[in-house]
Amino acid sequence: MAISRDKKNELVAEFTELLTNAKTTAFATYQGLSGAQLQVLRAQARENGVIIKVVKNRLVRVVLGGISEYKDVDTTSLNGQLLYAIGTDDEVAPAKVLSEFAKTNDALVIAGGLSLEAGLLSADDVKALAALPSKSQLIAEVIAQLLSPVHDVTNALSGNLHALLDGVEAKATS
Repeated sequence: MAISRDKKNELVAEFTELLTNAKTTAFATYQGLSGAQLQVLRAQARENGVIIKVVKNRLVRVVLGGISEYKDVDTTSLNGQLLYAIGTDDEVAPAKVLSEFAKTNDALVIAGGLSLEAGLLSADDVKALAALPSKSQLIAEVIAQLLSPVHDVTNALSGNLHALLDGVEAKATS
């Protein structure tokens, strides 16, 4: 069923807003997935702050042409039935969501991605992003590294204090 020009303009405006606010977008072919499987994917994506959209590739090309960061992007890889996972908060989340879902559903194949900084990403780039730890994990690791010297100093001082107290106790009892 064909959609009206007004509906297409509405879709283009909505998708343009999503892509300009997105940190990264990953796209994948989904041919062979059932409606129920797509609903599971959408639910998993929602839990991770990712939006799943299915938009015609021709309309996506129009959207990309209207965004200055994506104007020069080669859109020849936008072929077949594609779904787009859009992450506005975490750069890694869209790739992780699609990668995790693809592990249990062979019909979903990661095809590539988009980033405002890097432009078009290959499927291998998206898979490499999916292998990275999440943003909260990375922040926790940095904080742990920053606190490491503080813990070392306190442990050293408490060790010397315990030795001093043990020596005083030994003198007092003898």
